Amino acid sequence: MSMDTDIPLLLSLVFIVGGLLALTKSADMFIDAASVMAHHFKLSPLLVGMVIIGFGTSAPELAVSAISGIGGHANLSLGNAYGSCILNIGAILGITALVRPFRVKPSVCWFAVPLLAFITLLSWFVVDDGEFERINGVVLLGTFAVLLPVYCWYDQKGAKPRVRSGRDESENVKMGWVWFRLLAGLVLLVLSSHILVWGSVDFARDVLHVSDLLIGLTVVALGTSLPELASAIVAARKGENEFVTGNIVGSNFFNTLAVVGIAGTISPFSDFSGYVVRRDLPVLMAFSLSIALFGLNYRHVRASGRISRLKGGVWLVAFIVYLVVMILQETRAG
Repeated sequence: MSMDTDIPLLLSLVFIVGGLLALTKSADMFIDAASVMAHHFKLSPLLVGMVIIGFGTSAPELAVSAISGIGGHANLSLGNAYGSCILNIGAILGITALVRPFRVKPSVCWFAVPLLAFITLLSWFVVDDGEFERINGVVLLGTFAVLLPVYCWYDQKGAKPRVRSGRDESENVKMGWVWFRLLAGLVLLVLSSHILVWGSVDFARDVLHVSDLLIGLTVVALGTSLPELASAIVAARKGENEFVTGNIVGSNFFNTLAVVGIAGTISPFSDFSGYVVRRDLPVLMAFSLSIALFGLNYRHVRASGRISRLKGGVWLVAFIVYLVVMILQETRAG
């Protein structure tokens, strides 16, 4: 199925809408199955929230970016990955804080945010010359393999495990069925992402006459970030503050290093827009640093800080401004 084939407008819209819905549903299937497996194998809540759920909510970005890279759509691949990271902070954390303010652990401000800044600088370095070679992808994947365990170890120091009341849910679930749902979710992610990329690229080129980068940074990034948005809002309502920030931080780790790294390792690319370096990565750096700026408790630096509705509103307004500027630049360029 070639993504360069012209298809009717109505079919493009069906592919976009159907792909987004299928991505969300398949990600939910994967997350649910992974959570049951985590409880069954007695993994810690940190690993469930940061690694398993973080991977699950970022799996759509991985599938879309990898398939986009293979199909020669570098702008869509990078736009989806970096756009999802910006959206995770500006839109998702912003909306979550407006729904219900949440607290941020000091380890996020003092350790996670500097790591996010570091990997953003690393990403800046590997794409600054306009070429993304296979070795660059290997470097990003190697960095991910080192930093994620280090962050999990640091954050888990002194953490008290949760006590689960009642009978373990995994005792009532056949693990064969859980494994099936896990694998089926991943297969559906790949298939639905292919449909979404095909419809988005065709719609962007032939109907809207805008660039792949714009579609990747908006429609596709929003669609693949829906799992993070839903989980963050639910977690905030339940008072699961660590899960709100942990999921977003883990997702951005995964998007910036693993998603871009895998896409570039599979299919190196060089035809991406200069706006990635001049606009998107600087914005991502600013948004990442703002987590510490807003989340730090300035009176007691070792205590948790609080993200208020006002701060959430600032994030959301900043994201909207970025979105407007991006749309204006991309439509003029197109």
